[in-house]
Amino acid sequence: MVAGKVKKPGKRGRKPAKIDLKAKLERSRQSARECRARKKLRYQYLEELVSSKERAICALREELEMYKQWCSAMDQGKIPSEIKALLTGDEQKIPQSSAGTKAAKNSKNSSAGAVQS
Repeated sequence: MVAGKVKKPGKRGRKPAKIDLKAKLERSRQSARECRARKKLRYQYLEELVSSKERAICALREELEMYKQWCSAMDQGKIPSEIKALLTGDEQKIPQSSAGTKAAKNSKNSSAGAVQS
């Protein structure tokens, strides 16, 4: 007994809220639905990221193959037409705006004919 008050056992802390069990289950289900939706969006984003990186890798491999073909042609004493165009400054054959992988793909296709000639 403290200061005239009788202490009741088991009444310590917050009282449990009287929440309807059905409402609690529905909130839990809704939370699970939202979690699955977030997970699905995250996986879609990651799959798109992976596919874009794979496309970039393929483009770089093609460009590397093109440079290998150019080197082997120059080792044989042949100069690919793309390199001639670069050395002579002939900008009509290789447009500046399509630099990078697009130019590499176009150059690879046209260099195959130059290497074989």
